[in-house]
Amino acid sequence: MRPRSTSGESAAALVLLSYDVSGANRSAASRVAHLIFGRKDAAEVAPPPYIQRPGVVWIGQSVFLLPQSIAVELVERLHGLGASVTTARISIPRAEIEAFRRRRL
Repeated sequence: MRPRSTSGESAAALVLLSYDVSGANRSAASRVAHLIFGRKDAAEVAPPPYIQRPGVVWIGQSVFLLPQSIAVELVERLHGLGASVTTARISIPRAEIEAFRRRRL
């Protein structure tokens, strides 16, 4: 069963994820950026960057809403690159998620 908002509108259960990479570790910061946003010179067979995966919403600098399965994978990859990561499970009405998508366009 999916969570419902108080208005009865369908809501999505997602993970709010925030990450940080030390400014002193430029190499790690670059690898994190490539992991999340991709590279122009990436091979066509390379997995899509996280920002382009289904259900991922970029809220702002270092903050994303993601489906839990993608969040678990991304947390592991970010920790492997030395980033600190904070997550929280949330439920948000779909219309409100779309407001964040439109704001970024």
